[in-house]
Amino acid sequence: MGSLTIGEISGELIKKTCSIAMAAHKSPEKPYLVQKSSEVLISFPGSWSVGDWFTQQPFGEMKIDGSELLCPKGNDKVATSLRSIGRDELASVNKGFLTRFEMILAKPSLQTEVEKAIKEKKKIVFTGHSSGGAIAILATVWFLEHYLKPGKTLMSPLCVTFGSPLVGDFIFNHALIRENWSNFFLHFVMRYDIVPRILLAALSTMGQELDQILKLLSQKAMFPIQGSVREASTFYTSVMRNASAVASHAACRLMGNTNPILETVASFIELSPYRPCGTFVFLPGHGKLVVVKNADAILQLLFYSAQLCSENQLNAIAERSLNDHLGYPSELQGCLNWQNVVQLDHLEGLPLSSSDAAAGNIATKIALDDLGLSTRARLCLRAAGEHEKQKLSNQQRMDNKMQEIELGLAKLEEYKSKSALCKVGYYDAFRISKYEDDFKANVTRLELTGIWDEIIEMLNRYELPEPFESRKVWIELATKYRRIVEPLDIANYYRHAKNEDTGPYMHKGRPRRYRYTQRWREHGLRMPVGSSAESCFWAEVEELLLLYRTADPGAFEVIRERTINLERKLDEWIRSNQISNDVFLKGSSFTKWWITLPLQHKSVSPIQGQINREI
Repeated sequence: MGSLTIGEISGELIKKTCSIAMAAHKSPEKPYLVQKSSEVLISFPGSWSVGDWFTQQPFGEMKIDGSELLCPKGNDKVATSLRSIGRDELASVNKGFLTRFEMILAKPSLQTEVEKAIKEKKKIVFTGHSSGGAIAILATVWFLEHYLKPGKTLMSPLCVTFGSPLVGDFIFNHALIRENWSNFFLHFVMRYDIVPRILLAALSTMGQELDQILKLLSQKAMFPIQGSVREASTFYTSVMRNASAVASHAACRLMGNTNPILETVASFIELSPYRPCGTFVFLPGHGKLVVVKNADAILQLLFYSAQLCSENQLNAIAERSLNDHLGYPSELQGCLNWQNVVQLDHLEGLPLSSSDAAAGNIATKIALDDLGLSTRARLCLRAAGEHEKQKLSNQQRMDNKMQEIELGLAKLEEYKSKSALCKVGYYDAFRISKYEDDFKANVTRLELTGIWDEIIEMLNRYELPEPFESRKVWIELATKYRRIVEPLDIANYYRHAKNEDTGPYMHKGRPRRYRYTQRWREHGLRMPVGSSAESCFWAEVEELLLLYRTADPGAFEVIRERTINLERKLDEWIRSNQISNDVFLKGSSFTKWWITLPLQHKSVSPIQGQINREI
C-alpha cells in the first residue's frame, strides 16, 4: 500500500505538523516552535483568552488597511493582493489574531528563520492547532505577499492547521483563489469540533460561555478534565444557532433567492463575515478523510456536519464538540494509516440520499452518510456546485465574445488612422462629430460598452471565476480596449458639457469599466496604484483647458504644476507606446493649447521636440 498524499502534502508530513502543532500548547511562553529536517516547520501556540479572539463587538474583524504587514502604505507601493481588484474592496481579517501575529513579527527572529529557510531552499510549513492555526494562516499570507514575487524562483510555502477558527471574510478567500494561493492551505476539522465554528457567532450571543469554554479547552490541552457538560451544551447551542443563520443565508443566495425579505431579515440579524479559505479535510470518524475545496460547500458542511440528529443527543454531542478539538493526533493516526480519502468534487451531482442510485459513487455516498448530511444539506452542497459551474459557464460565454471585441477595436483603429491622415487626432474628430465615420465610431463604441458593462456587472456580483481578473489574455484585451475607447468616452463627456452638471470626468464621470480594467493591469504587472492612467490623458487636458481659459490673461501659474506633471507623464507614455503620436498633430486641441503656453515653459518641456516634429 503506497503512502497517503493530500494535495502536495504526504501523510508523514501531516503527522509531523500535527505533532508540533499540539506541542506548541505546552510552550505558551514561546511565540512559535521550529522543527527542521527536509522542511522547516514553524508552529504557533493557541491562545485561550477571549481578548485574543474578539477585540471588539460583534465579530472582531477589521479591514486589512489597518495592517502594514498585509497592506503596505504609500503611493509608490503596489496595492495588497488581499482585495477584490475591480471593486477595490479590501479583505477583512480577525483583528485579535492579526494583532498577535504582528506582535510575533515585531521581533526579528521569525523573519530571520524564514529568510534562512529561503536561502537554504527548504520548504516552509506554517502550522498550528486551535487559534495557533489562525496565526499560521496569517503567517502564510504574509510570506506570500512579501516573498513570492513574479519571476522570482521560490519554493511555495504550506499552511496546515488543525481545528483552526476562521480568519478572513469572503474577499479574503476570493483573493487567495485569484492569486492561485488557495492550494497552499490545508485545514483539518473533526466532525464535531466546535472551535472552527466559533467565529460564525457574534460575541454577544455567547456571553460568558466563550470564556468558560476557552478555559476548559486550555485545561484539556494539558490534561483530561470532566464535568463540562452544562457549559458545553449551552455554548454548542449558541454557536450552532448562529452557524445555522449564516449557512441558511448563504444557501439562499446560492439557490438564487431574490426575495427582498431575505435582505430585510439579514439587516436585523448580525451575520458573521468570516468564510472558509483553502482546502478543508473533514474527519467524520471511522478512519475517513473527506476533502473539500469549494468554500461555499465548506461553509455548509461546518454547520450541517455538526448538526444534532435529535435533541436527546445534545449533551453527548456538546461534550464531544470539546473533546474532538483535542483529538486530532489519535484520529489522524488511524486515518493516515487506513488511507481512506474521499474527494468531494462535482458537487452538483451529489446523491440526495443513501438510496439515490442515480448519483455519486459508493465512497462518496458513504462519506456523506458518515458526515450525517440530511437531504437539505446535500441540496445546499449541490447548489454550491451549481454556482461554481455557472461561474465557469459565464466565463466561457465572455471568452466567446473576445473576437467580437477585437473586431470592434479594429474598426476604431481604422477610424483613428483615417483621422490622423486629416492631421486631426481621432479624439478631436470624435469630439466634433461632423462626419459619417464619426457616427459609425460612436455605434461601435456603444456596442463595445454593452459587452464590457456586462462583464463588469458580473464581476461586481462575483458571477465569474475568481481568477478572471488576473488572466493575462483579458488584462491585455482590457488594456487595449481602455486605451482606444476611453478617449472617445471622454470626448463625448465634454462635448455634451456633462462636466458642468456632474463635475470633472475623473471625479464623477469615469465609468466602472475603465476603473476596473485599469486596476487589472496595475495588479497584474505589480504597478503602483494609479500609475496606468494613460487612457485618461484627455480628461486632464480638458480640465487644464477649462482652467486656462477662465484664468486671468497670462496666469499660467494656476496650472503650471499640473501641466508639468502631465507633460512628464505624456513623455513616458509616448516612449512606452501607451499613447500614440496623434496627440501632437497640428489639428489636435492639445497641440493648439500647448503652443499658446509661455515660451519659457515650452523651451524646457520634455515634449517640445515631438510637437515641433509634428507641426
